[in-house]
Amino acid sequence: MTEIATLGEFGLIRRLTEDIKPQNPSTRYGVGDDCAVLHYPDKEVLVTTDMLMEGVHFDLTYIDMRQLGYKSAMVNMSDIFAMNGTPRQLIVSIALSKRFTIEDTEAFYDGLKAACAKWKVDIVGGDTTSSYTGLAISITCIGEAAAGDIVYRNGAKDTDLICVTGDLGASYMGLQLLEREKAVYYQQVEEAQKKGNRQALDSLKDFRPDFAGKEYLLERQLNPEARGDIIAQLREANIRPTAMMDISDGLSSELLHICSQSNCGCRVYEKSLPIDYQTAVMAEEFNMNVTTCAMNGGEDYELLFTVPIGDHAKIEAMEGVRLIGHITKPEFGHLLVTRDGNEFELRAQGWNPLSAGDGVDKVDTPNPRS
Repeated sequence: MTEIATLGEFGLIRRLTEDIKPQNPSTRYGVGDDCAVLHYPDKEVLVTTDMLMEGVHFDLTYIDMRQLGYKSAMVNMSDIFAMNGTPRQLIVSIALSKRFTIEDTEAFYDGLKAACAKWKVDIVGGDTTSSYTGLAISITCIGEAAAGDIVYRNGAKDTDLICVTGDLGASYMGLQLLEREKAVYYQQVEEAQKKGNRQALDSLKDFRPDFAGKEYLLERQLNPEARGDIIAQLREANIRPTAMMDISDGLSSELLHICSQSNCGCRVYEKSLPIDYQTAVMAEEFNMNVTTCAMNGGEDYELLFTVPIGDHAKIEAMEGVRLIGHITKPEFGHLLVTRDGNEFELRAQGWNPLSAGDGVDKVDTPNPRS
């Protein structure tokens, strides 16, 4: 492994970006000068940014650098798609401690480049610096949309249909699985250390987590996909959502954001929530309520959107989209209708990065497997 200090900041930047070639006409000049030069003569410019902090947003115990690069890019592109826009450029800044090598940073950029290649996005600049506390990532995504195509959160109207893409809760269950296996590993290390069992400690170098049959859950957590494919389907079907956002903090939280900004109520039906079989099995194994996981888990990066009731037939014909409820007048509240017909007020119980605890106010972390 090669220390980053052998290249220096500019040498590292050259090594990571020398093969990047612009793919978009709006990218006049990318990496290599004091600023990138972008040109948007006839479109509105969309800009979003995310910070990802080691120990808060990711754990390098179970996500590798390539996966982290891919995920970091995808979650930013997801915000552009959620505005009904098209991502075009990415600006990447990272702070690295001395434990990271040149090969680590190359793996991170391999993930970034793979995500950008999928949606033809140009990496046009950023910054690198040192860190005393671990890895910090800041990514800004720049996109475009015609003024009349942009979809905000505040456009939902009474009788609009509520739709989601894909399935819900799988990413959260993947996280629980990863946390469980991490706890199992460290529990075994602690027991071996207490007993002074050197042979047992050495054998843990070959520790194999129990992921059999749960690959989909891991993929949803470690390699999320921005749903640009659904945006393309909506455009092809001539459907313009009235409100839209991506599901990063949990369906309940995002739906309440739309209702708050659109001044409306909603009714969501438990029986209509899209839940993958592996998610249901994992929730049962952890003795969790699968509906709670689907409503509050977060990091699904699916799209939540509303459409006029007249688009019902078009939505029903779309692959990968599920109708889960409808918008109501604000006085009717924000309700989850259970399978047996009971109604419960929705609560925003998803991810809260500024909470006093770990940021999750929904379900208990499962105990390690025995």
